[in-house]
Amino acid sequence: MTQTSDNVTWLTQEAYNKLKGELEYLSGPARTEIATKIAAAREEGDLRENGGYHAAKEEQGKQELRVRQLTQLLQNAKVGEAPADDGIVEPGMVVTIAFDGDEDDTLTFLLASREYASDTIETYSPQSPLGVGVNGKKAGDDAEYELPNGKMAMVKILSAKPYTA
Repeated sequence: MTQTSDNVTWLTQEAYNKLKGELEYLSGPARTEIATKIAAAREEGDLRENGGYHAAKEEQGKQELRVRQLTQLLQNAKVGEAPADDGIVEPGMVVTIAFDGDEDDTLTFLLASREYASDTIETYSPQSPLGVGVNGKKAGDDAEYELPNGKMAMVKILSAKPYTA
């Protein structure tokens, strides 16, 4: 789970460890693997028409971009606890809302950065229109957010509980 404030990203210890592990892999073994692929493709001859070489170089570029993203993210990360179970909507909370106050038309989602999305529950970013609309509200509150067509939608916050993996 994350909460971004200015250039600081709040991470749970679990999320931090996962990202640090990914960075270590990409900075070490993955770099060696891609360098080996590029060297093998170079030996095949003419680089202008060498699809394997160009694919490996593209893969290397994407990998290095991810290394830079992770490095920056982890440099600015603050590791903390999951949010308090106080019923207030914030990143790291599982939120249940009712559309137009209709408790038969509900949605339950995790409010968190999509990069840390869960496989078991739908995730909405705190920067999404819905995320902005519900963030800071508490159970029982009404919230309004802008739909893609420019119209406003109203939801009622039914519950907000800390996410547990």
